[in-house]
Amino acid sequence: MNLELQTLTWAQAASLQTDALIVLVSQKQDKTTGLLATMLAQAEKSGDFDSAAGQCMLWWKPPGLKTQRLVFAGTGQGRAQDVRQAVTLAVQSIKKSKSAKVSICLQDSHTPHLVVAAQAAADAAYVYTATKPSAKASLISKVTLGVPDAKLAEPAFAMACAQVAGVALAREWGNRPANHATPDLLAQAAKALSKHPKVSCEVLGLKEVLRLGMGSFAAVAQASAEPLRFIVLHYKGAAASQAPVVLVGKGITFDTGGISLKPGPGMDEMKFDMCGAASVLGTFEALAHLKPAINVVGLIPACENMPGGKALKPGDVVTSMSGQTIEILNTDAEGRLVLCDALTYAKRFKPSAVIDIATLTGACVIALGHLRSGLYATDETLASQLLAAGERSLDLCWRMPLDDEYAEGLKSNFADVANVADRAAGSVTAAKFLQRFAKDFPWAHLDIAGTAWKSGAAKGATGRPVPALLAYLVGQVGKPATTASSRRVKK
Repeated sequence: MNLELQTLTWAQAASLQTDALIVLVSQKQDKTTGLLATMLAQAEKSGDFDSAAGQCMLWWKPPGLKTQRLVFAGTGQGRAQDVRQAVTLAVQSIKKSKSAKVSICLQDSHTPHLVVAAQAAADAAYVYTATKPSAKASLISKVTLGVPDAKLAEPAFAMACAQVAGVALAREWGNRPANHATPDLLAQAAKALSKHPKVSCEVLGLKEVLRLGMGSFAAVAQASAEPLRFIVLHYKGAAASQAPVVLVGKGITFDTGGISLKPGPGMDEMKFDMCGAASVLGTFEALAHLKPAINVVGLIPACENMPGGKALKPGDVVTSMSGQTIEILNTDAEGRLVLCDALTYAKRFKPSAVIDIATLTGACVIALGHLRSGLYATDETLASQLLAAGERSLDLCWRMPLDDEYAEGLKSNFADVANVADRAAGSVTAAKFLQRFAKDFPWAHLDIAGTAWKSGAAKGATGRPVPALLAYLVGQVGKPATTASSRRVKK
């Protein structure tokens, strides 16, 4: 989708030639004059429309206007979430019409509402077509964001374009079936990002992974006919002396559960188990567009988790890159086994912070549902910055505990650690497992099992948490890196 920024008042919007004109109306709307104001007043007087959040009214060929379709969309008190709802409803109302060019008239020039509106329009217009030839691509090809002062809105518009591009890439790869998103194809998608200035990519295979001592990662992949890939991305936007932020994305391109086989119903959705990896790809796409002055490394351990004669078995003991041995009590707890080696690998970059992103546990869905991602962190500054980034971007997360007592269930008689504890606090014990491999740097873990995709009629990837990650990274620009020892660390 092409995005355009334009100075657009209500008076100018009335004479705008476009396929569809969406006018956002808040309950704090400033009084104005002109044809659009008159039409709004008439609609409100007749009771056909009010500006409460979620209200939407569509005209076809409104008299006196040059647009084919006019939509008034209420934003209530003008909160960002209300703007998102209004734009979503408005775009959905004209999505099936022959509207290629859509203009959205906003009230603000410099607020996050511009980013929110652009993302909502892109999400509502999205149509998956990669493996569905019968599906018609969205007719909406261009969205113009109209604001009172386009010059003032340029920084927000740049952020909007970058975020929309990043979320689109993450959604696309999250939605692709596992046979169209193998570890090798995921690696090719990462390599394609190298076309952008400042981005480079390296892909390691099994021999390199074994040479590094990544026995935990390799063990998960050993029963699959699809070879594993370890993807290393670099975005170099600052001086080489600046410590990077490392993003680690779980890349299980399909998860059967292995020998601890999952139930059949709903197993098709395990193609989404690489949405952490997809979010890293999407974040790098966004960085390439925005070009912030920051260094970022992306690590993606990509493989399938399959049953078979060579499969990892319950009771097996594997040796991780860190040297710690792991007793496998459940082969369906494989995400933490690939992430732990990637976290150890991250140490070589001497990072300012490491954030792993994973569809890790169903327990997180039980705890938080589908609204907020679970956030675990050993560093108070990192935790507060990620929480704030989630609030700014409407990509919400919630801080979860990391008390040492939660690790008691991970004790093993046969290895340094077991890969699972009992069912209680399953998302927390998974995070405690990962924490063992993240002691050398400020670390955060985002469990996105409840937020990375939707089920039911709206089944599909969401592209989260690209908005939160991008907001966090942009917020780091110009900040001096601090060491873990200078911060208060939460046990």
